[in-house]
Amino acid sequence: MKYLAVLGRLPNISLAELISLFGDSVKKIAPNLAVFESEKNPDINRLGGTMKIGSLLSGNPIDFLLNLKDKNGTPIDHKIVIGISDYSKNGNRRKSSAEAMKLKKILSRHGRSARVLSNNDASLSTATSHHNQMGEKPGHIEFMIVKKEWYVLTGVQNITAYAKRDQARPARDAKVGMLPPKLAQILINLCGPLEPGSTILDPFCGTGVVLQEAFLMGYKPYGTDLSDRMVEYSKKNLDWLNGQASLSVGNATDFKWTEKIDAVACETYLGAPMSQPPAEIKLKEQKQECKTIILGFLKNIAPQIEKNTPLTLAVPAWLRPNGKYERLNIVDNLTDMGYNVVKLKDLSQEDMLYYRDGQIVAREIIVLRKN
Repeated sequence: MKYLAVLGRLPNISLAELISLFGDSVKKIAPNLAVFESEKNPDINRLGGTMKIGSLLSGNPIDFLLNLKDKNGTPIDHKIVIGISDYSKNGNRRKSSAEAMKLKKILSRHGRSARVLSNNDASLSTATSHHNQMGEKPGHIEFMIVKKEWYVLTGVQNITAYAKRDQARPARDAKVGMLPPKLAQILINLCGPLEPGSTILDPFCGTGVVLQEAFLMGYKPYGTDLSDRMVEYSKKNLDWLNGQASLSVGNATDFKWTEKIDAVACETYLGAPMSQPPAEIKLKEQKQECKTIILGFLKNIAPQIEKNTPLTLAVPAWLRPNGKYERLNIVDNLTDMGYNVVKLKDLSQEDMLYYRDGQIVAREIIVLRKN
């Protein structure tokens, strides 16, 4: 089945996530759009970088709407809610609204009632689609148009659930950074397709965001951290989700993990919190400290994991006065340490930067395999 994905705020990161899971079938067709093939309907709740997913419509939209059934196979005879999102290059609000009204009029001639969602743009926003339960509630249908192809929305990012997992966790600490749940999912997915129940290690677990997302995705979370307090925070946050994780206090540069590790996904040590771009001497100190810890971890874990074990690391990059980010530049060190840097189709390491506008310490994502 062919699917359309609406990519997130940083489309290259979103694209990398899809490529890691769906391979060479993924093709970027616009700055914020990609298509891919999948035998199973992708679960958008497991994709941190994708805002919407739709499956290719094989027939015409009227026949589809007239033959709607709920999850139990019962025909839907109540009012249908219709939304149109036109992602074509020449799409606009007027054309989207006109398409929706045309569908409503045809349905009316067939004795069917429909309500059309108003467009503020050529496409419905993620928030509008989510709050109107498009693609989720029976009879709430959103069509996604790209040129002559029509797709039916199968999932929209649950921004309410992400916000709750981010902001309502009982144990949070802004001083150690606030890893977004979406990014935690991306880090896990960049490890590639994993078997259900696989053990995901986060050796810098902090407050446990990667661990909580691993648990929700059906994996076994395994976390360690140098700080007793962070390990306790992770436990509280997993308890809040009714989840469990193997947790230990330990320094990632010399700890001996006792469980088999299927994949590593983590935000490494990012250095000191900063409110403005650091002076050159401060930056030099921070880079050396971070490099020592991160390379020390990779040297330590190398003999403890099997060949081809995937590792996804978020390492620091610092905003400079010229508006660009200076990276840690550790990629060249990794081959000699027994790792291969994964090259993703049509993407380079320069594309793997995760940041918000004006953020001082960004995250560069590095995807590795043990060789």
